[in-house]
Amino acid sequence: MKTIQEVVESTIRKTPFIEEALNEKLINVSSLARIILPEVSTALKKEVKVGAVMMAINRLSPASELRIRKNIKKLALDLGDVIVRSDLCDFTFKNTTSLLKEIAKILMKSSESSDYFLTVSQGIFETNIVTSKNLEPFVNEIFEKEGLISSVLDLASITIKLPKENQEQSGIYYFILKQLAWADIPLQEIISTTNEMTIVVKEEDINQTFAILMDMKLS
Repeated sequence: MKTIQEVVESTIRKTPFIEEALNEKLINVSSLARIILPEVSTALKKEVKVGAVMMAINRLSPASELRIRKNIKKLALDLGDVIVRSDLCDFTFKNTTSLLKEIAKILMKSSESSDYFLTVSQGIFETNIVTSKNLEPFVNEIFEKEGLISSVLDLASITIKLPKENQEQSGIYYFILKQLAWADIPLQEIISTTNEMTIVVKEEDINQTFAILMDMKLS
């Protein structure tokens, strides 16, 4: 049977922002205890007093979280070159048997010039294509008969070169994306490879996004 301590820890750690704010002493423990009290009581199937929840919150050990954040911070300081691209478009198509053939055509077209930018991410039900604006006419032509789910213009991207250690440390993506979430910057797409991460945002948000990432590298 679970204890109050175990349930409180599980409840708080479902929301990393709260956990981090607690460690930074930015949250009132009494108020937080009252907020999560119903969830704790439901999980334990019995009435729990606020004081018991407060005690459990105060007993949370930040040691492991602080160690993880320290390692992530070190990785963030080792981030490599940051490459900015503007004039991008984002298209999402419904997956069909003919879509792969059309993707092959746009890949062939993009190989004709170094000025073209193209990424393709295929999901189970839909495929996402991010292109430079100069490829937009070809996308419209090649995929004319495909089912367009959405299209967004006036986008920009920032590509971050990640250190090779990123595969061994959990939380590196969270550390980066958290900064953007706190700044209320909506993300259009996230594209990643083994050692690269590309964030696609609206053109109007690119300067702020760039400033946040540079601040991470310099702080």
